[in-house]
Amino acid sequence: MKEKKRILVVDDEDKILEVVEAYLKKKGFMVTTAKDGETAFNLFKNKKFHLIILDLMMPILSGEEVCSKIRAISDIPIIMLTAKIEEDDKIEGLALGADDYVTKPFSVRELVGRVNALLRRTYRDDSPMAEYLTFNGGDLEVDIKRMIVMKKGENVSLTSKEFKVLVALLTSPGQVFTREQLVMKAFGMQYEGFDRNIDTYIKNIRRKIEDNPKVNKYISTVYGVGYKFGGE
Repeated sequence: MKEKKRILVVDDEDKILEVVEAYLKKKGFMVTTAKDGETAFNLFKNKKFHLIILDLMMPILSGEEVCSKIRAISDIPIIMLTAKIEEDDKIEGLALGADDYVTKPFSVRELVGRVNALLRRTYRDDSPMAEYLTFNGGDLEVDIKRMIVMKKGENVSLTSKEFKVLVALLTSPGQVFTREQLVMKAFGMQYEGFDRNIDTYIKNIRRKIEDNPKVNKYISTVYGVGYKFGGE
């Protein structure tokens, strides 16, 4: 069963919160709401979300301030929701790190369409994956169903968490994943560890599958962003 996506909706207008929340829930999403920027940021820090719908004009902390604070620590998808319609306002919102921008009044169906499109781009896990994969002419073999990894014909002993991280990277060779994205893809919302634990899992996987852990043929570090799988 696919994991339900959790969305944080932030707006100081009760009617908008009610309509957007009801429609998103009808479409199968888990929804949390907030009416001011400070509450929204505290919720974000204490819960895991897949996407945020964020109004710009709010009390206590503005949407711009919330977006900037979130972007300092996370690349979670953000859709700006605002009555500002000037092009400069839109450019400013995107410059702060928003991924999309919807102006009021808006169609809830269009908003949900944009939510789905942004989730697909961010969490590319919809396509089925082969159960048995080989890389670099058979140098590395991964049997996903049986959780077996072979390096040059020899069994590689990975912990269950290390295996899940490796498989998460294998879903999209060449795509760069942040630590947060890897946590979500490998473990889901229930994970109670820290994003930085990913670094330890990656270090251990490299030690076990790379010919030389200092020359990363399979798992590369993209400095300032995260990791990607480079096996062919």
